[in-house]
Amino acid sequence: MVSAVVRAAFTTMARSDLLKRLASRYGMRQPASFARRFVAGESVDEALAAARELRASGMMSTLDLLGESVTSAHEARTATRDYISLLEAIAAADVDRNISLKLTQLGLDVDRATCFDNLRRVLDVAKPAGFFVRIDMESSEYVEQTLDIFSTVWGIGYRDVGVVIQSCLRRSDADVRRLNALGARVRLVKGAYREPRRVAFTDKREVDAAFVELTRRLLAGGTYPAIATHDPAMIAATETVARERGLARDRFEFQMLYGVRRDLQAALTAEGYPFRVYVPFGREWFPYFMRRLGERPANVGFVLRALVREGR
Repeated sequence: MVSAVVRAAFTTMARSDLLKRLASRYGMRQPASFARRFVAGESVDEALAAARELRASGMMSTLDLLGESVTSAHEARTATRDYISLLEAIAAADVDRNISLKLTQLGLDVDRATCFDNLRRVLDVAKPAGFFVRIDMESSEYVEQTLDIFSTVWGIGYRDVGVVIQSCLRRSDADVRRLNALGARVRLVKGAYREPRRVAFTDKREVDAAFVELTRRLLAGGTYPAIATHDPAMIAATETVARERGLARDRFEFQMLYGVRRDLQAALTAEGYPFRVYVPFGREWFPYFMRRLGERPANVGFVLRALVREGR
């Protein structure tokens, strides 16, 4: 109950324009600022630097230019141009050609056609340059639209593209079956959005059980699935399933978020698993940061201690 209340509080704060303005003013002021544990920075250069450090440590990366829920065609075009510029910067650098994006960032809340056209603009630059593009999943009201757009671009020949599925949603088993049948690459996460009980499991044990079952389905019939979790129990369950099926370690990859459970990141890399870190960056970092705090209330203490140090 406490964790649900904490998550709800941080979800509310993530939507606060006032807090967002204050955070943008102070949160990234110093390299050691509290947000930099989870966000690589505000610029492309900072993100590329983080990706280079990960590569030097034997880890892969995907760059995520933060932003979501744009409300005008102009904002959506700007985000599209920013992503195309990011692709060009990555191509010129010695880092993994792998990005993630949100469809509301490309105009899904404006209209489907705007979003679809902008996504194709990004994919048309990404495809010939050898990029893999992951379409992030957002809250439950966007799932059907996201999967529909994903299936449409898949059907017209864009195959270096994948999507995210959240184990907390009741519909996800059917969605994984559908994506496995396509041969699509799925990233499995627990889910970071506050959802109503009618569409989502609200008990952690149910979410975990669904995660393990979806992992089984992906490892049995998926195409190079990405198991994205910071939970040691879910990691252990994945390893067990892989051993039971006799899967080589290069048949799937583990993924984690930048700055979270660095000890586990290093351990899995040392064990020889393909391992990828999601590297978020950009000026729209505040909503993302709030969701990360809501996922793990213990992080709040870290932030408070950092704020005290910076206030001295």
